[in-house]
Amino acid sequence: MVDTLAGDIEDEETGPLRRCIATGESRPIDRMIRFVVGPEDRLVPDLAGRLPGRGIWVSADREAIERATTKRLFAKAARRPVSVDPALPGLLDRLIERQCLDLIGMARRAGAIVAGFEKVEAMLRRVAAGALIEASDGSADGHGKLRRLAADAPVVTLFQAANLAEAMGREGVVVHAAMSRGKLAERFVAASERLAALRGLA
Repeated sequence: MVDTLAGDIEDEETGPLRRCIATGESRPIDRMIRFVVGPEDRLVPDLAGRLPGRGIWVSADREAIERATTKRLFAKAARRPVSVDPALPGLLDRLIERQCLDLIGMARRAGAIVAGFEKVEAMLRRVAAGALIEASDGSADGHGKLRRLAADAPVVTLFQAANLAEAMGREGVVVHAAMSRGKLAERFVAASERLAALRGLA
C-alpha cells in the first residue's frame, strides 16, 4: 500500500488531488510529481507512483521544485533529514522525457501509433486520436491540416524529430505521429503535460 500526505482530497471532475509542499495548493495528480525518501535518506522521484513509502508531492513546475529544494521543504514534509540532488529540476526533465519516449516505444510495439504525414492523415480521417505528436524541430508544413483533423486530440510538440524516430525504432527523423486512444495515450499525455509544465510551456 502507498501512503500519501494527510490532506489529500478528491475532486469530482479532475479526480484525486494532492497538496504541493511548495505552494500549498491542491492539484490533480497528473500535474504533480511524487517523491519518496529512499535508502540512505535520498529523495527519489516516483514518476510511476508505485514506490512504497510516504508520498511527497510537488507541482510539476520548475519554480516549485527549486523552492522545495532550496527551502528544505522535502525534509520538513518527511519529518526527517533528506538528501536532495541540487540539480533536481534538470534530472526530472531528463527522466520525464525518457518516460514519454518509452511510452511512444510501447505504443509502437502495441501497434497503437503511426508515423509519417500520410499515415497520420489517414488515421485521423478514420478515427479520433489519443494524441497528435509533432516534432519540435520539424517543418511547419502540414501541421495545420493535421491539427484540424485531430479535432480535440492533445497535440504534443516537446520532442525532436531524431528522438521520435529513435523511440519508434526508425532511422532518420519522424516529424508527425499519432497515437490511438487508450491507456497508453492517456499515460503519454499526462507525462507530456508534466514535462511541459516543468519546462514552463503549460
